[in-house]
Amino acid sequence: MNFLPLIEAKRDGQVLEAAQIQQAVAAYTAGQIPDYQMAAFLMAVFFRGLDGGETRALTLAMRDSGEVLKFPPDPRPIVDKHSTGGVGDKVSLVLAPLLACLGFRVPMISGRGLGITGGTLDKLESIPGLTTQLAPDRLIAQTQKIGVAMGGQTANMIPADKLLYALRDVTATVPSIPLITASILSKKLAEGLDALIMEVKFGSAAFMTSRDQARDLAWSIVSLAIECGVMTRALLVDMSAPHGRAAGNWLEVREAIHCLEGTGPADVQTLVTECAASLLVQTGKSHGLAAARQTVAACLASGAPRRKWDELITAQGADLDAFQAKLQLDHTAPVVRECFAEADGFVVRCDARIIGEIVRDLGGGRMTKASVIQPDVGVDALLKPGEPVRSGEVLGRIHATTLEQAESACVRLHAAFTIAAQPPFEHPLIVETL
Repeated sequence: MNFLPLIEAKRDGQVLEAAQIQQAVAAYTAGQIPDYQMAAFLMAVFFRGLDGGETRALTLAMRDSGEVLKFPPDPRPIVDKHSTGGVGDKVSLVLAPLLACLGFRVPMISGRGLGITGGTLDKLESIPGLTTQLAPDRLIAQTQKIGVAMGGQTANMIPADKLLYALRDVTATVPSIPLITASILSKKLAEGLDALIMEVKFGSAAFMTSRDQARDLAWSIVSLAIECGVMTRALLVDMSAPHGRAAGNWLEVREAIHCLEGTGPADVQTLVTECAASLLVQTGKSHGLAAARQTVAACLASGAPRRKWDELITAQGADLDAFQAKLQLDHTAPVVRECFAEADGFVVRCDARIIGEIVRDLGGGRMTKASVIQPDVGVDALLKPGEPVRSGEVLGRIHATTLEQAESACVRLHAAFTIAAQPPFEHPLIVETL
């Protein structure tokens, strides 16, 4: 196709027809449009935007660029959760087996981390023997059998998104609400969902730094998803401090197990409960959030989600004995360094961005997509904002591959904390539901 007129039209602020967008996505996926032209188009979209019809057309064209999941008839609704990313965000690890125990099918297709944002696939792959490479037929069969599967995008699922995201990443066009909406929803629509719950983060370690930006993105996703037949809600979640007390791939898996066993940190438990309760209401399984929360609490207390977790990872090749043995270890990184508070008072700040940067630089995150992940490094035992602290008390522990790395990270960890004489004003974790 002659792509130049579409670039010019969008550059000049014109609205494109759905057929034009569909043709362009198909041509680019087939290698018929060069990267330099698509990069120019993405930059035009970045500055000029897309209206609702254009965003819908782009989303559906990306969804239809490859295989979509087709599940057999079943009374269990098909649901999923998506987060816009953050530090210490292990909600998916707890939520997926819980939802299966609540009578849902959960074909959770997740991503990898990049920069300071942790990836669910990287966390799962810190488990001995586990694979996240599930072909569509295997993912469907596993979901049908045990209610849940957790894998990555396959080569033939939403190839347009892979190509476009890689190009956006190197052309400074990632922070565009229409492009983010299309990227997220093309993947979720390909799962054949009945309902979706979104966590849209804002704060120092979030993609959207302000609440207003997060709300705009949430509305864009929720409205288009509902238009496409997927009952969707979004939670606006504060990402100024890490979620939980651990950040780093294996450390977060271990904390997720604590949540499944009822001993996890309160903020993660809250997010898991609210996501699950919302999906119960969205699918008509519960008639109100209060009753839904009680159902979720009872399910977690029963121990069924913890047993479902073992069933899930075993189905995906994990060595269950090795996993259980690893859970018993205090640490699996070569070096552990405790970092101590230097004053009495209250924690008023634990900066999630700094914590995320520490984890990334220890090897727990990626500088580039080709970076090799160190699964056992990270930070745990973090104190939370609002908690009292005494001089000499542990602020957090560094898990590193070398003593030099640990010492350097400890210095940086101190910079993430602010300790004051008075406790901070308590801000809600979930500030809004759309």
